[in-house]
Amino acid sequence: MPPAKTRTRSYDPAKTRAAVLAQFAHVREAVARLTPDVLERPTRLAGWSVYDLAAHVARAVDVVARNLAEPAPAPGRPEVTLPQWPFATAAGASTPDTRPDLAAFYADVAARTERLLPGAEDTRLVRTVLGTMTLADHLVTRTVELCVHTDDLNDAVPGLDVPYDRQALAACTRLLADALAVKAPGGSVEVRIPPYAVVQCVEGPKHTRGTPPNVVETDPLTWLRLAAGRRAWADERDGGRVSASGERADLSALLPVLSR
Repeated sequence: MPPAKTRTRSYDPAKTRAAVLAQFAHVREAVARLTPDVLERPTRLAGWSVYDLAAHVARAVDVVARNLAEPAPAPGRPEVTLPQWPFATAAGASTPDTRPDLAAFYADVAARTERLLPGAEDTRLVRTVLGTMTLADHLVTRTVELCVHTDDLNDAVPGLDVPYDRQALAACTRLLADALAVKAPGGSVEVRIPPYAVVQCVEGPKHTRGTPPNVVETDPLTWLRLAAGRRAWADERDGGRVSASGERADLSALLPVLSR
């Protein structure tokens, strides 16, 4: 695992909570429109149908509700922090054999989450397949699950056009940008993802003033696709969706940053 020594970004827990609920509501409304034949279509995730993808999104939020319905782990230091999470996500990437009714499943997850979340402390520990995390940090990771898989759904079903909650996309963008800085610590390359994030990374001469000699700039959705391994660096750069200037501004060897 890459070293986790980096400046830890802070997130507003209230905004993160609202963002998770808002993005889940967007996906729920879109999934309700999908017909049985569309649900059986393949997606860009090998072996996953649209149904599998939609069910996974619900399970990604269901884990919050299930944790909050159980006694909290004993207080202590979390076993997993936000900078560590992106590099261990493969442990949670699976497609269970059960096939719940999606409408009922989404309604149940939404109801339990909306009931249990308001009374939970941000510092409460929750159990994940990777280890314990604080609730506040875990909810930030849910914005990544929700936004990345919203993009997967939109790719699999042209015209579905699930919207992105602005705060959810902001948190997702920032966490994935910070993961790059953890994976390749340094200050020789400035990565800009307006309007949400700017990070410095890659070993080499550190920039101090003026225009940085190595700059990468892209939009949030292109960054999400690169960081999650949905698109290739060369394709996005050649297609004009990534601007990269400077001899160190090739990030192809560092992407993706999510482990699945």
